[in-house]
Amino acid sequence: MVAAASKGIGLAVAKRLAAEGCEISICARNEEQLEAAAAEIGPDTRSYVVDVSVAEDIEWWFQQTTEDLGAPSILVTNTGGPPAGGALAMADDQWQAGIDSTLLSLVRMVRLAAPEMQSTGWGRIVHITSLVAKEPSPVLAISSTLRAGITALTKLQARELAANGITVNGVLPGHTLTDRQRHLADLRASREGISAEAALQKQGAETPISRLADPDEIASVVAFLCGTPASYLTGESITVDGGMNRGI
Repeated sequence: MVAAASKGIGLAVAKRLAAEGCEISICARNEEQLEAAAAEIGPDTRSYVVDVSVAEDIEWWFQQTTEDLGAPSILVTNTGGPPAGGALAMADDQWQAGIDSTLLSLVRMVRLAAPEMQSTGWGRIVHITSLVAKEPSPVLAISSTLRAGITALTKLQARELAANGITVNGVLPGHTLTDRQRHLADLRASREGISAEAALQKQGAETPISRLADPDEIASVVAFLCGTPASYLTGESITVDGGMNRGI
């Protein structure tokens, strides 16, 4: 099961896991984009219109996936980014929306997936979060706060589930060419009085590798974590950021 997989990193992850032989269940809010993504992933892909900020939608997705494909052995959590803005500028409803979509969705998905994984003694859970979990961004206050919390939650879930053969890890992408990155480039372009394309180029140039990541470069790390060779790797939050993170 791959959440928010109609485009961007989620779609790249679903395609990579399908290429490895997995049966794929994806969800997203936009039905048209979801159907196009399912066709791109492969003919046996199951797709479900779901808003992961809504508990009932998540429960329905798990129920339908289990009926159609069986209980999932791999879960990749993923969401769109919370609203951009500084810590003092964001209203309560924006914080709450971020909590529901970015944090609680992850808690709910793992709570649904874990019992069957525990009973079979095998499972892979990967949370796609963001570099801002380790290097907070002043223009992404909600995302920075919540994703730092997810790093702690990843550790807690990993310790709780390790004895059952389940690994839980996080992947923290840096600047990646997605709609989210284009949106941030638009905001930067407005602030700096430059074109959106110039803002994208500047964001890429700021990484030590001097370019934006392709979503498939993130997906390859997720796929590794979902495989048997990564069976002793759990509780980690791995930055895939072209060397952006300055911390140790």
